Amino acid sequence: MDFRIGSRGSALARWQAEWVKANLAAAGHKAEITCFRTTGDREPSAALTGSGVKGLFIKEIEEALLAGRVDLAVHSMKDLPTALPDGLTVGAVPEREDPRDVLVTKGNVRLDALPLGARVGTSSLRRQSQLRALRSDLSIAPLRGNVDTRLRKLDESACDGVVLAAAGLKRLGFEGRISQYFAVEELCPAVGQGALAIEIRRDDSRVAGAIKSFDHTATRSAVGAERAALRALGGGCDLPFAAYGSGEQHRMRLLGVVAALDGTRLIRAEASGPADDPESLGARLAQDLEKQGARTLLASAWLGRPT
Repeated sequence: MDFRIGSRGSALARWQAEWVKANLAAAGHKAEITCFRTTGDREPSAALTGSGVKGLFIKEIEEALLAGRVDLAVHSMKDLPTALPDGLTVGAVPEREDPRDVLVTKGNVRLDALPLGARVGTSSLRRQSQLRALRSDLSIAPLRGNVDTRLRKLDESACDGVVLAAAGLKRLGFEGRISQYFAVEELCPAVGQGALAIEIRRDDSRVAGAIKSFDHTATRSAVGAERAALRALGGGCDLPFAAYGSGEQHRMRLLGVVAALDGTRLIRAEASGPADDPESLGARLAQDLEKQGARTLLASAWLGRPT
């Protein structure tokens, strides 16, 4: 066997790992997938409310990678902390899938058609805060589980609608369930949403060479800028910070949003600049957000999060 791929065991994680396996096969390499049950899988309440521990969904996979039990790890980019363990690096960032959030409802209706006080499920403080900014009457229902679990809970009448990432639904063949796509300007995505990270050992030139062609320069730059902004603000994926980078050719536009959990205050900022300097672009966006009080808002959100 040429390569051993580490992955979580959820349906979406398996799809992502199988995609990498298929692309390795197309290049003439054999690969096998090893699935891991991570801390986030074993302790869903910690993943739901935010425990302050970073890398809940990747820790065990990274340990296996460092120990040489797997040769590469496939993650959802949004699960990857901005600081990686010594000895590891992101070897490739494939082209991004649709980064938007979507609404799935029983009657296939849009957000503005849901009844007053409608119950909408989401496990994300970022989504919760921006949804309440759009409609303050909504009742937000904390929702655990993978994509199929959340759809089942909707079908079992636990809530009127759920908000999920478009990428996951599309990859798993559930695109037909989508009732509404949110524009990034109205519900800004999570950092790295829709993108994959292929993590490898820093000194493993064999694996680096095999996956080099999987890397998509524009996606790597956009995600790099988003992650740089998050790093500068000192936040994690469990706080109500959102960012999305986009652009054409050599220029990039970066949008950032920080919101109060109740939706009563929402800070926006934009930055633009050369696509080949994502770190500087992300840092400038973070500085603009900080000038508007982003750190205070994030601290308040952390203290007010569900426990």
